[in-house]
Amino acid sequence: MEHVVIGVDPHKLSVTIEVVDHQENLLGSGRFTTDKAGYAAMRKYAKTWPERVWAVEGSNGTGRPLAQRLLEDGERVVGVPAKLAARVRGFDTGHDRKTDARDAHSVAVVAVRTKTL
Repeated sequence: MEHVVIGVDPHKLSVTIEVVDHQENLLGSGRFTTDKAGYAAMRKYAKTWPERVWAVEGSNGTGRPLAQRLLEDGERVVGVPAKLAARVRGFDTGHDRKTDARDAHSVAVVAVRTKTL
């Protein structure tokens, strides 16, 4: 089975994810609420890829509650600093315009390219 990275752009009421392989090919994406039903739907969707690691932006800030929930459920989680994701977004798109989908993509790319997270 293929190892994937799930880039996560967390917010207070929603989470946007993007699933990429080790070559940064897009395999899936989605937006979920942060309530119990949304979290369960996100985890169910992610089970499509058994070999996964969650890359959560701001795991010491806004993303901390989600990162903790994932860790408690036995998931592999790495933290991605928001500044690093912003740099990748700027280089990747040629500008620094923010959308949740671009943020999730940038977080996933950082996790694929950075082995020291």
